[in-house]
Amino acid sequence: MRHLNSGRKLNRNSSHRLALARNQAKSLLEHGRITTTVPKAKELRGFVEHLITVAKKGDLSARRLVLRDLHDPALVRKLFDEIAPKYAARSGGYTRVLKLDQTRRGDGTPLALIELVD
Repeated sequence: MRHLNSGRKLNRNSSHRLALARNQAKSLLEHGRITTTVPKAKELRGFVEHLITVAKKGDLSARRLVLRDLHDPALVRKLFDEIAPKYAARSGGYTRVLKLDQTRRGDGTPLALIELVD
């Protein structure tokens, strides 16, 4: 039984899931929107929203926490200087997941667009 077990495994082990979340978060923060599968987009939403919430604090400790996950100082600088101030008055809901009317050609998996809310 799955009582109190949250999150999707996505057919990956824990280190692979973490690497996937980090890479997709980097792409989302860099480009503003990405196309991926629906389950991956739903898992990415919580990961990115946590990063933005921590970045809204703006102190050194928050920078180190975010840098621990992103491993890219230039992207962390962009997150703290450009992205987080846009959401200063917002208390969550920084991303939007839109299901697309298309499927992936190889296996027919439904696709979704995840983007930062303006």
